[in-house]
Amino acid sequence: MSKKFSTKCTKILATVGAIDGNGSRDRIENIIKAGANGLRINFSHAKYDQVSQQISWIRETAKEIGRNVSILADLQGPKIRIGELKDDMRIDIKEGDEISLTYGIEHDGSLNLPSQYDLSAKVKVGERVSLFDGKIMTEAIKVEGKTVTVVAKNSGFLMSRKAINLPDTDFGGEVMTEKDLQDLDFAIGEDFDYVGLSFIHQPSDVRQLRDILKQRQSPLRIISKVETLAAIQKENLEEIVKASDGVMVARGDMAAEVGVEVVPVAQHRIVELCQKHCKFSIVATQLLASMENSPTPTRAEANDVATSAIEGADVVMLSEETAVGKYPVEAVAEMRKILVYVQDNLPVQAVYRREGSDKRRDALAMSVVMLAEQLNANAIIVESRSGAMARNVAIHRPDRRIIAVSGQKHVAQQLPMIYGTRSYYADDIHANYGSKLAEKLYAEGYFGDGPVTLVIAKSSDPNFEASVADTIFIKTIG
Repeated sequence: MSKKFSTKCTKILATVGAIDGNGSRDRIENIIKAGANGLRINFSHAKYDQVSQQISWIRETAKEIGRNVSILADLQGPKIRIGELKDDMRIDIKEGDEISLTYGIEHDGSLNLPSQYDLSAKVKVGERVSLFDGKIMTEAIKVEGKTVTVVAKNSGFLMSRKAINLPDTDFGGEVMTEKDLQDLDFAIGEDFDYVGLSFIHQPSDVRQLRDILKQRQSPLRIISKVETLAAIQKENLEEIVKASDGVMVARGDMAAEVGVEVVPVAQHRIVELCQKHCKFSIVATQLLASMENSPTPTRAEANDVATSAIEGADVVMLSEETAVGKYPVEAVAEMRKILVYVQDNLPVQAVYRREGSDKRRDALAMSVVMLAEQLNANAIIVESRSGAMARNVAIHRPDRRIIAVSGQKHVAQQLPMIYGTRSYYADDIHANYGSKLAEKLYAEGYFGDGPVTLVIAKSSDPNFEASVADTIFIKTIG
């Protein structure tokens, strides 16, 4: 076996569907076995009893295959939609039409449409209002009572439950809705690893969620979804990255909010900032969109996946492809095939300047990577109670396997989202559990035949045992 990676470095996050569809036990098992490292549960559609059952299936499958799998609770946020139209009708819109968006009404077939959110509390005259994922662009011309009146800038059509995006509207720090708080309360009580915060505008939105998690003593880590105009502003974006554990480039809503031409540059900037500040990045939305209905991706989609990996993203995400598509398992398998080919033929380099929050830890990580490369080591093993040291090593993009071991079960379940990292939970903590894991893996044939050289790192990160100093040592087996 090569000293280099034998499995993919860039990870796959797949969205779970409903139990009676792609979220069945068999589908979940097959999606994981096809190469998904994490599963996303979208709380825009989730039912609590189904979610609890699906989490159980995910953990059972992970245990069966001997590989940790991360689970993300993705909060809906202030996702605003048109309500139910009369008889679920389609309404044709012409340029210049005035459309009323009224909270809480029953639709009568007119252009006075129901809104699932009270827009009048936030929207101001002159602000843009995007309907149906940007297919119809409008501008607010009047706010009266519970109604916002807009004028259409182009022709098209509308249907029930289509999205309303507000690129110019300031939500004033209220990005977490009552539904989000209820869903968060449920997620904290379940075996989730991450929580996704939608439609954030500024760093204080992330800090608000962080405070809630601290008050509840929850180990959940925060993935900030960048999709609004405010979030990508220079004065906000870097601070959002620094306040988060991971950042998702939510390209679908971002395109509707700020324009499709902005998305590629925003994606590049977010990946760059995540590497700079030792956070992990997720590129999401329509990576293999055609595979909702086709068993193979288009050439453009393959290029999109490959480019995201080459650019340095830690994770690429599948949404409708695995949630409701006809070929969910095939989508994961195709994405895995693309990622593995890229890493075998065009290895990712750590090209961005790093500015970790802990310079001592980052210096140790750099030393570990350099030593592993000079010794041509088979792998890097990292002992890290909080996972921080493993993340620092991964951000340097070593051309070696990273094996992270933690005595905290939730940390071991979070680390599969980190680039090039395979994680293990050490339920029997002792002074040399990294070394013991290496011997166990060698006995199981994980490193192949013949002698192996390993670089093992211990870190005295803030959550690690105070008696253990930062240490690097070399271990040879066989």
